[in-house]
Amino acid sequence: MQERRIEPRLLCADLVPVEWKDRNGRSRRATANLEDISISGACLQLDYSIPVNTIIRIAYSKGILEGTIRYCVYREIGYYLGIQFEQGNKWAQRKFKPQHLFDPRRLTAKARSQAGSSLA
Repeated sequence: MQERRIEPRLLCADLVPVEWKDRNGRSRRATANLEDISISGACLQLDYSIPVNTIIRIAYSKGILEGTIRYCVYREIGYYLGIQFEQGNKWAQRKFKPQHLFDPRRLTAKARSQAGSSLA
């Protein structure tokens, strides 16, 4: 699959409460594993699927991130949901920092730095 994101996703691991309405309009709640996050979206892992285009809310101590499910695929240990945050509802690290957060660009920067020093 070709990468189409305009901003980098940060890898993370955190359990977050989520809420959505099912096809019958009933409120549903679960705890999801937050796999990655960016300014405009996130990936959640759940034990069951939720239909594409469903609006979902991710709760955190200072508020809620609301978005739409863009994909839901099963991979070995559960369902992975791609969430696109609503236009006026972007993620900011100063408001919500997942428990484990890592920018994979740090690895490439470190590798470039080490490669440069080995050439000297």
